[in-house]
Amino acid sequence: MVLHTSPYPSAFLSFLSSLSWALVFPCYWMLDRLLASCVATSLEKRRRSQDPCSFLALGVLISTPLYLVLLLASLPFALLGFLLWAPLQASRHPYIYSYRKPDAHRAEQGPSAAGSGEWRPQGRSFCFGSANVCLLPDSLARFNNLADTQRRAREVGKRIRNGASRPQIKIYIDSPTNTSISAASFCSLATQGFRRTSSLDQRPEPTTGSEGDSEPASECPVHPSGGSSSDCPIHNGQNTSECPVHPIGGTNSDCPVHNSQNIAECPLHSSQEEPSPDCPVHQPGDLQASGECPVHSTTAGPGSDDCPLHPSGVQISITSPEPETAETKNHHPGEGDTGSLHSRTASRESLTRFHGATDGGGITSNNTLSQHRASFFKRPTGRKRRHGDDGFDHEISAFFPANLDFLCLQEVFDRRASERLCRQLHRYFPYVLSDVGRYGWKGCCSRFKFLNSGLLLASRYPILDAHYECYPNGRGEDALAAKGALYAKVQVGTSHQEQRVVGYIACTHLHAIEGDASVRCEQLDLLLEWAAEFRRATSVPAGEEKALEDQVAFDVILGDLNFDNCSSEDKLEQQHAIFTQYRDPCRLGPGEDKPWALGTLLDTSGLYDEEVSSPESLQKVMENEEGRKEYLVFPASKNQCPNQKGRKIPLKGNGRRIDYILYKEEGLQPDWKVDIEEFSFITQLAGLTDHLSVAARLAVSTGEEES
Repeated sequence: MVLHTSPYPSAFLSFLSSLSWALVFPCYWMLDRLLASCVATSLEKRRRSQDPCSFLALGVLISTPLYLVLLLASLPFALLGFLLWAPLQASRHPYIYSYRKPDAHRAEQGPSAAGSGEWRPQGRSFCFGSANVCLLPDSLARFNNLADTQRRAREVGKRIRNGASRPQIKIYIDSPTNTSISAASFCSLATQGFRRTSSLDQRPEPTTGSEGDSEPASECPVHPSGGSSSDCPIHNGQNTSECPVHPIGGTNSDCPVHNSQNIAECPLHSSQEEPSPDCPVHQPGDLQASGECPVHSTTAGPGSDDCPLHPSGVQISITSPEPETAETKNHHPGEGDTGSLHSRTASRESLTRFHGATDGGGITSNNTLSQHRASFFKRPTGRKRRHGDDGFDHEISAFFPANLDFLCLQEVFDRRASERLCRQLHRYFPYVLSDVGRYGWKGCCSRFKFLNSGLLLASRYPILDAHYECYPNGRGEDALAAKGALYAKVQVGTSHQEQRVVGYIACTHLHAIEGDASVRCEQLDLLLEWAAEFRRATSVPAGEEKALEDQVAFDVILGDLNFDNCSSEDKLEQQHAIFTQYRDPCRLGPGEDKPWALGTLLDTSGLYDEEVSSPESLQKVMENEEGRKEYLVFPASKNQCPNQKGRKIPLKGNGRRIDYILYKEEGLQPDWKVDIEEFSFITQLAGLTDHLSVAARLAVSTGEEES
């Protein structure tokens, strides 16, 4: 397939389209502003009520008649432009593919293509994100209590790339009692002593000294390791007979300076006993040098609860965007980029900041180039997939995951907002599919399409093929938009046999009107049918009939499906065959979600409340059961009043979860398997949309061992 880099097949048609839009746009903008002046958001109503002189209300009264006059004046030009624009849609491409070449300094640090690297035998992990950003024309977005679409588009892109390009700090807590999960952020952190890990290997290892270190450094008994040594009698070279720890004449049996028996007690027998030849700890050096734990087998894992050499405690892992290739290098934000994160303080509890000198090699306290995030997890003791032990991390995070590889967005309807959003995303994602869908009468059915599909796909890996299909059964106001499914094939590596290792991604947005369960089920049927056809059509590289088939690493569906797994009205969709072919990590079965799963649909009436006005504050609210009842939309009930504010009646579940990430576990390649490592509910777009975002990290294992 050929990726379309422009909306029309020729420059002449593109010129005619630009000319027609120039004639239509003044009328479109005036109509949008006129309707917007009649629909106020809750924030605007609050500001007007606090305006003692009613200047805001006066401005609306003056601007509304002005917009109406200009609208009538621009109507003849708009009609002429529409007559020119409508026939052109028959030849318009269904999407626009764009690629941004890496910067020079990024290209020097790796290959030119992210997917051209050799596929690691042990596999790799990939991170997927999905978000409904509600970038409708401003007048329509106000019905969801959102305004200023152009500003929100730029801010959405900025927050996503800032969250995805930061380092990720995880703190794993082995505790049988502490099951709480939280995420905190802070501006600067000393990275000395931490091993940077890739997105696949997220578990830390004990840090070691440099290659030149022959002995481990011991801590000074007078001052801590981070303290000043200028006044230390041990480090300043003073030859004094007096011990710096205890006075002359005192006992030195417990003195760390005089006591030469600095031998750690064996965890298997007491220090008074003679070292037994059967003790696995006191074995010859060649056995200890092997690196394996002498107490338990390697299959038990280094975190075995019964091993005295690996006691339970805290492990810290720092993950930065992988420096494998040019496309995966960290973006260095420009001036003002960090302002979109809204806060320099920890979201749940303040973490220690590293205040180092500018020439000391550490990150200074005023370094705000990137926002870091520390996530606290209770590490599961096993990888068994039970209801009570999922075998993977799940969290409510104030930031998009670091190393975000693929991003699917819905409701990117406004053309200018889409361009602003793409400019921001391209600073992190080299490959983007935007302006997806059809306009006019072609493609879906006889109904005229005023809006495209609203889908957008951004990738850090090369996109090989793409295809779009429009759902033909839309009803009501949903039929005015070309809602459908976008399919993409991405290359994530190359095998030893020179086979391409690829992944399949489907982005979709289903019918939204309540009560139309049959429409959504038909669309799910089409989604699976089109996905199978796309895989068959792209299984072999184009133009190479004798070439080997591509190896498939993953097959993922992302998007807003507009039904949840708890509402009684959505029983038909909950039992659809899609959940037998693809796995939903938040689902136990039809009508039952896992206890930690959250609703993703926010109550629009509270979007501007101070309690949820920032990513950190919304995160805290979502971690609290009462907060969730206040600000999430819950499954409908006959006993519920229309307004959620202040209600005390019991609510089912944790809200309506209508944003999904589904994946195939098996059947992609022989002996290959896909496991989920982490699932996140993300609050970073607080105040910019009426949905929570979701993200999942999948690990692809091949069953081979690295030689």
